[in-house]
Order: sequence, then structure tokens, then C-alpha cells
Amino acid sequence: MFEATKKWFLGAPNREPSGLVPIVRPDVEAYSGPVAGIHLTWFGHSSVMLEIDGQRILTDPVWGERVSPSRFFGPKRFFAPPLELAELPKIDLVAISHDHYDHLDRQTVVSLAETGSNFVTPLGVGERLRSWGVSDHQITELDWWQDAWFGTLQLVCTPARHFSGRGLRDRNRTLWSGWAMIGAGAKVLYSGDSGMSPHFAEIGRRLGPFNLAMMDTGAYDSSWADVHMGPEQAVAAHHMVGGEVLLPVHWATFNLALHGWTEPGERVLSEARRTGTRLVMPRPGERLNLSDPPEATRWWPEIPWNTVEKSPIVSSAREDWRRPPSNNQRVPTNNASPQIS
Repeated sequence: MFEATKKWFLGAPNREPSGLVPIVRPDVEAYSGPVAGIHLTWFGHSSVMLEIDGQRILTDPVWGERVSPSRFFGPKRFFAPPLELAELPKIDLVAISHDHYDHLDRQTVVSLAETGSNFVTPLGVGERLRSWGVSDHQITELDWWQDAWFGTLQLVCTPARHFSGRGLRDRNRTLWSGWAMIGAGAKVLYSGDSGMSPHFAEIGRRLGPFNLAMMDTGAYDSSWADVHMGPEQAVAAHHMVGGEVLLPVHWATFNLALHGWTEPGERVLSEARRTGTRLVMPRPGERLNLSDPPEATRWWPEIPWNTVEKSPIVSSAREDWRRPPSNNQRVPTNNASPQIS
């Protein structure tokens, strides 16, 4: 960890864009009509709007300028959100994976709550939302493998290998997770932040296969290989869950690691081609129809990057990540599946 800290402060090349990132402003009118199948819009990092079963689900929405407890310090966005929050269509459900600042942004949550959106979170994260003024009836908290129904859409809280906390004294006091979204004719998995482990195979056995798998691909380093997969393991996890199409997330938006900002894209594109994996690589703001996805191509500039041979990311076989968080969290009174209208 000392070497990683030293490299962080000394700096590394190409960690941030030197010019404008080519984003797409979505056609807001395209969101107004009924939608068949699966549509997705990647807004950057892990913020994805999914259109499934006539509902719109937003994963880990972060519209703030910085992912930090301070408005003045901390990682800053590489590009402005392709749409302002006020321009989004009505969001039926917001799925939060954990409480880190790059996944849980207070002002974004408050703004979405004011529009009437419902929220589904892992255990304990709902308490943070309540403290920000979100109504209790808008929040559903689940443990791993618990589920809830939102109309015809089933949300299953899936395991992830990560950690939580927003300060020095709250580490692992709330749960972290991924989300399986299961509709009448479509299945989507969002990994959340996660290192590689056998839990992906278990998700595939229990809930797969999936039409779309959204996998944690960036912000990796050999010093923390147990909490972020990196590109090659993301492709492997995609196959473990039975994914049909892979969407890499958690990259190209914030400077959160020591690798170049384009490296996750280069490496996942290379690994997908090597393994024959169906991959989509939308530009931020680009809306895709999963029934006819475009071929994945490079939209970012060609700059030097480290290959897997030079910078391998391999998670350990340790199983202590399965240890549950502390008892300070809000725990459901039973294992029944809530029905949210």
C-alpha cells in the first residue's frame, strides 16, 4: 500500500483527459414513448438508466461535480452529466449499491426523491437516505439474496466483494451489493463494486442467465485487487453469471486509481475480442437498444496504456469478505419479499 500511496502523490501519466471527452446529449423525446425490450443510457461511471418492463431504473446516480465529502477537494468529474437531473424522464426506481461517494451523492438523491422516485438499497444505506429527508415509504432495504417487487419487476440484492463507509469511523457499518433486475422478458445484472470471487458463479446459478451484465471494470490496482475486478476479471465474471452482452461501468469519469483514464476501455475491448464476448461501449449519454446493439469501438483518444501482462489484476482466494457488517444497520424484521406499487 505504501508504493501505491507514493505513486498516487507522485502522479502517473494520463490519469485524466487532456481535452474534452466526447459525450452525447440524449434525445429527451426518445424517452417519452413506450419501450419494448431493454434500453440503456450510460451517464458515466456507474450511473446507468435502464428501461425494462415499462419502468426506468437508475443505478448509483451521481450528478455532483466531486465524489468527496468536500465541494472543493476530491476527485472531480471529467465531463458534465450529459443531461441535467431536471431533464431526465421520470425515474421509477433508484438502485444503490453502497454508500461510497462515487455511488451515493446526497444532492442527487434528494433531487430524485423530490420527484417521487423509489429507492432500493443494501442494509443500512436507507438510514443515510432518511437522514437526508427521503421518506421512509420511498425506501426498501434488503440483505443479500432478499428480493422486492416493483410492479412487474423483481429486484434481487446480490452479494459483492467490497466494503463501505463515508468517513473514518463508519467502515463496514452498512452493506454493499449488486442488483439483479428481473422482468417479464428481460434480465439485467449490475455487479456493484466488487472484486472477483465465486459469488458470481452462484449468482449465475441462482438467477442467470442475463441479457445484460453491467460489470465493475475500472479504478483497479494490484494493491486493492480484492475490491475491484479490473477489465479481464470483469469479462470472466460476465461469463460466470451467464451474461449475453457486457456493459463495462465504473470508469472514464473520475480519477480514482493509478491507471490511465482510457486503460479500462482498452483492456476490456481487447479481452472481449480475445474471448469472443459481446460488448457495448457507449459514449457517455448514448442510448442503446439492446436488441440491436452497435459494435463496440474505441470512442476515446489513443494514448499509452498498460496491458494485462504489464499490470495484472488478480483477486485473492480469501473468503473473509463474506463477513457481515456490524449490527449498527437497519435489519428487516423478516425475509418476506416486499411488494412496491
